[in-house]
Amino acid sequence: MNRRGLLRAGIGLAALSAVRPAGARPMTTPRTALVPFASSPFPYDGIVPVKDIPFLDASEGKRRGHTSPRAGKVYWQDETYSDRRSLVYVPAGFDLARPALIVVFFHGNAATLERDVVARQGVPRQLAASGLNAVLLAPQFAVDALDSSSGNFWTPGGFGRYLDEAAGKLADAYGDPAARATFATLPVVIVAYSGGYNAAAYAAGVGGADGRLAGVVLIDALYAEEDRLADWIARNRETAFLFSAYTKSAAPNNAVLRTLLDARSVAYTVRRPKRLTPGSVTFLATDPDLDHNDLVTHAWVDDPIAWTLARIPGYPR
Repeated sequence: MNRRGLLRAGIGLAALSAVRPAGARPMTTPRTALVPFASSPFPYDGIVPVKDIPFLDASEGKRRGHTSPRAGKVYWQDETYSDRRSLVYVPAGFDLARPALIVVFFHGNAATLERDVVARQGVPRQLAASGLNAVLLAPQFAVDALDSSSGNFWTPGGFGRYLDEAAGKLADAYGDPAARATFATLPVVIVAYSGGYNAAAYAAGVGGADGRLAGVVLIDALYAEEDRLADWIARNRETAFLFSAYTKSAAPNNAVLRTLLDARSVAYTVRRPKRLTPGSVTFLATDPDLDHNDLVTHAWVDDPIAWTLARIPGYPR
């Protein structure tokens, strides 16, 4: 994406270190940037969980790569698994003096932050439209690839380390480096789309953020790891919520998760929620004719992320 495209998509070209005047609350203008993280999902040179095999299982000269079962091909580390950036977004009106949240978006397969998360799916725009007093993080996973691998988020505590680093990045974006300590304690809501299911399951299951994770939203994002999510829900049944909306492609896996919750005596509903409160578990079957590829913008409603986030009480902007 060229300079004009970045500006049109809302990616600010100025560095986040352009500090907002001290004490200026709430934010008068939005702040959007792509920021490198040391604790990013990739690069990753570890083991694939469950399969217990090296992630980088292919080589060609000095290049190393990963064989993606879904794509049926090798993706090379230097092209696909080396982008350390995360989208960092602070909307106009955000005020850290009020109750606030961090929303973390896990994109699906064949995605990039600029082209898909910002320009096509409008995730920052939807967060702003929700009215939630929240900031947004969106880490880059496999770049434009048919691969749901979670990389360093597979490792115990990996998601927690990402959140710890994010506190400083968000404080810089907010224009007050001293706010890092506050950002480091804010509750977190994960929103996962499609192939983001894997990262969501591991972030919830072994990410080391149980004390902060207030909810998980799945948008056609359950294709495996039902046991891991069921254990997380049961473990946090009084403090966190789950909302899973799905088309026919993810219906069988959502049925499996409901069966696992029945076995754990966890109650759930199957209708549109008015509020997403701690302890609520909701499954929403959408129109089976909806296009999975457009579901982040055109689902049971237009802009479903905005609709969903607006149902989290207690954090008005």
